[in-house]
Order: sequence, then structure tokens, then C-alpha cells
Amino acid sequence: MSRILIADDQALLRASLRALVNGYDGCVVVGEAANGAQAVEMAGELRPDLVLMDVRMPVLDGIAATRRITAADPAVRVLILTTFDLDEYVYEGLLAGASGFLLKDSPPADLVKAVEVIRGGEALLTPAATRRLITEFVRGRTAAKRSVAPPDAALDQLTAREREVLALVARGLSNTEIGAELFVSMSTVKTHMSALLAKLGARDRAQLVISAYEGGVVRAG
Repeated sequence: MSRILIADDQALLRASLRALVNGYDGCVVVGEAANGAQAVEMAGELRPDLVLMDVRMPVLDGIAATRRITAADPAVRVLILTTFDLDEYVYEGLLAGASGFLLKDSPPADLVKAVEVIRGGEALLTPAATRRLITEFVRGRTAAKRSVAPPDAALDQLTAREREVLALVARGLSNTEIGAELFVSMSTVKTHMSALLAKLGARDRAQLVISAYEGGVVRAG
């Protein structure tokens, strides 16, 4: 059973999310926070598996709350929900440790799928979000805002096949698509993904993408 915390300053939206999540087999809402500070406090007390996090909230915004929650307990996953499809939120959210991004006006089925993906240990990084990451690198902002360890030395540990898989991850391909691209089984893809996460010290797919661009495995443009 996955334990989920909802953080949003709108009571009506929290109620809608609670009804949706509790209706999904294998998930239960364990708490609701009306601002980012409450989310941080409740995450520490309740130790949820996943936090559904709004961005714009009073007292403490969702990006800062995500940063504090993942720093205190890296096992807690955060899915950011926002009405604002802005590059800044995507980039800052992922750097803060979020495992995914979803717009609030997405169909309920997309939210259920997102929860399922993140529960499985994957990051929800859509091609659109990947494009936003690339845009940020094109703008040359990575040097000042880097939060992932410099990957050059770690990249030297990768095999040729692992670098190939990393490049495909950075281009937004799913595990299934990577398997089809390289003509290998899903179990082989997962083995490569596990090796990449361990060797690069990344917590999820989003950080692998960041490492790939910072290390020059792939280049924007």
C-alpha cells in the first residue's frame, strides 16, 4: 500500500485528489497540507511514500518544500502538480529532487499513471519536460545551479552500452522504447538503468538526464 501526502492550498482540489487517490487500488491518502511548511512537517511525521505537491502555496512554496523533504529523506518521492506550464518550475522542481511533473488539468488517468510510474521507482519525465531541461542547458544556467555531482569521473566508469542507454534516457525515451531501440529485453534495460543510477549517484531518471547533459553525453540542439 502506497501512502500519499497531498500538499495544496486549495481545499476543494485537495478533496478531489483525495477522492481520486483513495479510489485507486494500492494507494491511501495519509495526510493533507495546506502550505509548503505543513507539507515538510507532515512528511517528517508521516513518512509518506509519495507527496503530491502544488507549486504556489503560502508560507513556503512547493519547490522549497520539495527540496527540504527530499533532503531529509531521499526515499520520499515528490510529484509536482501545477497549473503553470513554466520552464522555471520544471527545472527548479527537478533540481529540488522531484521525481515528476504533471499539470493539474491533466486527465485523472494521467495522474493515476504518474503515481504508478513513481511508485515503481521511475521518474515521470515527459518529452515536454525533457525539452524544458534542454532549454535550460542551452541558456547556460547549469554551471550556477548544478546540484548533481560533477559527473566526468563517474562517466568514465560507464560501459559503451551504458552510455548509449544514458543518451536515450536523456532524449526522453521510456524503458520500453529503449529496449526497442537497442533490440534488448526489458530486464536488460533495467539492469543498465540500475548500473547507471549506481555509478552516477543519481536517485532517479531525472537526475540521469541532468548528468547526461552536464557530462556532454548528449548535447542540446
